[in-house]
Amino acid sequence: MFQSVPWWMMILGFVLVLGPLVVLHELGHYLVGRWCGVKADAFSVGFGKEIAGYTDRHGTRWKLSAIPLGGYVQFAGDMNPASQPSDEWLSMPAEERNRTFQSKPLWQRALIVLAGPLTNFLLAIAIFAAFNLAYGKPDPANADQLSVTDFAEQSAARDAGLAEGDRIVSIDGEVVETYRDLVDHFLMFPGKTVSVHVDREGERMTFPVTVASHVETDQFGNEQRVGRIGVFVGEGSRVGVGPGEALLLAFEQTNGIVRLMVTGIGQIIVGDRSVAELGGPIKIAKYSGEQLSLGPEAFVAFIAMISINLGFINLLPIPALDGGHLAFYAAEAVRRKPVGPRGQEWAFRTGIALVLALMLFVTINDIASLISVGG
Repeated sequence: MFQSVPWWMMILGFVLVLGPLVVLHELGHYLVGRWCGVKADAFSVGFGKEIAGYTDRHGTRWKLSAIPLGGYVQFAGDMNPASQPSDEWLSMPAEERNRTFQSKPLWQRALIVLAGPLTNFLLAIAIFAAFNLAYGKPDPANADQLSVTDFAEQSAARDAGLAEGDRIVSIDGEVVETYRDLVDHFLMFPGKTVSVHVDREGERMTFPVTVASHVETDQFGNEQRVGRIGVFVGEGSRVGVGPGEALLLAFEQTNGIVRLMVTGIGQIIVGDRSVAELGGPIKIAKYSGEQLSLGPEAFVAFIAMISINLGFINLLPIPALDGGHLAFYAAEAVRRKPVGPRGQEWAFRTGIALVLALMLFVTINDIASLISVGG
């Protein structure tokens, strides 16, 4: 029987995840913008009609708006995606114009745009670093680390020739030191044949193993197709780490998640993975409520995952996203002049159409998924 999460917990989880993450994203833009000397006209927590707010001594209107999901920062002079001067901008007094977004050199404008996604990645790194400090890391020197202790009922590894007691040392020539390293070679690659190198009583042996496709169902009824080779291995003991190593491990963990995301998107594009695995706001709300029900540790880890997703998606080179702005700036750097108004217009019309189409698709996908899980 699957665990059912009440609808109010899904809404609460969604607000607690996405609201603060988007606000932090915009805060990244704001702080770097201020550092570059750009005036912010407004910083809104939420969207829509203003409920309450105040104007600080720098002229920024800080406000709470009616729809409490996310937020935005409005910089002075940020009038078009490629920061091309307009008649309105040119008519400003010189002192006021120098505090606008458009007046800044290309590298500062790019840095301001990049700061939002970067803030999302830094938050995830901070969360992972805290977990590493609290729980340490697997001890690669432990003799039980990655030693085969048992096999699943259906095991591709056993069929290929692995035996209990074998210690897995590398996959396709890449050294594996932890259980996470091992899983990353199989998780996203059902059907792929890999070379598993083991140490069997001091002798090195290699076995070609075809990764099996397995549909896993969690306690909430969510299904996911993953790759498995059907082995149980010892995870060994854990050792403590200092702040520096905890931070380094967090960078590696974040980078590993980004690589898996890139792999997943690539597999969807070429047809190796179903588009049904894409999720949108409804599915995020569902997962948020489920992770919230599991306690603070699971919920904070989920926040880190969504933060990475938010940062990654915003870096995609799609007009209307941060990555689209950065693409305009890259073109400007190459051309030595901004993209023309007509190019901007067509790019943003196309980008907005793509974003809206994707949002519609994933929402329909989410609803279909919920109906399927609910029977």
